[in-house]
Amino acid sequence: MAWEGKKYKLDKQENFEEYMKAIGVGMVLRKMGMTVSPTCYLVKNGDEYSFHTDSTFKSSVIKFKLGEEFENETLDGRKVQTVITLDGDTMTQVEKGEKKSEIIREFSDTELVVTCTFDEIVSKRWYKLVA
Repeated sequence: MAWEGKKYKLDKQENFEEYMKAIGVGMVLRKMGMTVSPTCYLVKNGDEYSFHTDSTFKSSVIKFKLGEEFENETLDGRKVQTVITLDGDTMTQVEKGEKKSEIIREFSDTELVVTCTFDEIVSKRWYKLVA
């Protein structure tokens, strides 16, 4: 797996503020979210996974088992029902709250590309390999 033992740091992004606005993130949190460059990594422990996002503003860990729905609190405080699947080096996260959103993470040996979709709004974020 391309993601094993690797950390990725945000390098560039497009349309992310519009995505955050669409899912209901307030202006102050959107502005903070646009200024941080988080580092992300995925860890597997038995049949449980954890996806880590670390930044100077806020850090989070999502623990899950593939294909099993669980309640997740997003970084902006929304509670959503979430299912995460992994197909090769592509992790798909579907969140169901007031509306459905989808986060697709494509891991490679050099980068992580994250595509966030909510209604017609699509955002992309590119993370470069740092370790």
